[in-house]
Order: sequence, then C-alpha cells, then structure tokens
Amino acid sequence: MKILTLFALKEETQGLFDDIKITYTGVGKVNASYTITKAIHIEKPDVIINMGTAGSKKFNYGDLILCNKFIQRDMNATAFGYKLFETPAESTPQILEHCPEFILQKNDIFNGIGICGTGDSFATNITGNEEYNVVEMEAYSYAKIAKMENIPFICAKFISDGADSNAPQIWEESLAIGAKKMRHVYDEVLFSLKELL
Repeated sequence: MKILTLFALKEETQGLFDDIKITYTGVGKVNASYTITKAIHIEKPDVIINMGTAGSKKFNYGDLILCNKFIQRDMNATAFGYKLFETPAESTPQILEHCPEFILQKNDIFNGIGICGTGDSFATNITGNEEYNVVEMEAYSYAKIAKMENIPFICAKFISDGADSNAPQIWEESLAIGAKKMRHVYDEVLFSLKELL
C-alpha cells in the first residue's frame, strides 16, 4: 500500500517523522493544490494522509481532531446567488465530505470529529457558531483533489491555538507537543490500514 503523507510545513513534524517520506506542500490552497497534484502523478498513492496544526474555538488546545468534512471558508460568490462557501459553476458541494468509513469507526484514536474550514488566512478572529469548527490553510485543497482522483483521504489536525489574537505565538510554542501527538496517532492510523490488508 502506497501512502502519500502530507504536512504543510517541516516545522510541524519537529524531526519525529524523519523515518517516513513526507511531502511538504507549503502554506495556502495554491501551494497545497499544486504539490498534491504533482505528488499524486509521481507517487500514485493508494491512500493520502494529512496531518498538521489548526485552530479551533470548539475543541481544546492539544486535541487531535479527525476532519471528515471540509469547507473553503474564503469562497464567497453569494452576490451571484450561490450559497456561502459554494464554488460557482461546478458540482462540488458546499461542504465536501471525504474520509474512509473504517477510520471514522476508529474514533477512540481521536479527541473528536471536526469540520475543517480552509482559507488563505491565518485565522486570528474566528467567532463562535461557525459552519466549521477547525480552521487552517490547506486541507480543503487536499480533500477536493483526493476526491476528484478517487483516493481515500485521512485528515487529522492538532489543535495548536484558539484562532484568536494569541494564535501566532501559541502556534509556535505548541509545535513540539503537536508533533509528538501527531506521530502517535499517525502510527495508530498505519496500524488500522495494515489491518485491512
């Protein structure tokens, strides 16, 4: 089984994933889209796993959240009659769902299941009662392209900050803790994948 493992930044791995081939996509939807498309073409993976940091007001700092739904939080074509977050002139739903059912059933590995809002901004002022409860900058791109290519996609995010004014400093301070937790969960996911073989 060929696995494509994605992180946005090397800082998120803190040297704890050096024994695994990691594809670092860079920050933002454009970098993420280009890099994953190129990697799929070269690697031809059976499964794609994405891990990384994210902000949240719903989940607690230090939680490891499985994301099974994805929203492009900065897509707004409502002036043309589209729903908020809906991309004009295509059939992709407003909320994109993509996660293997067997991973959803392994909910003891994770601290919760979240809806990921991806946008080209580092969120520092997300308010409550949003349609999404995890915020970051790449996962919607990964999920959409994996879905288009019919490749199973697993996305887990370490809650590194509260998506507020303190987020930049807290994010940097949380990297070492996050990498340890993500490595533990990554190994659990691999074990689950091997059980299917």
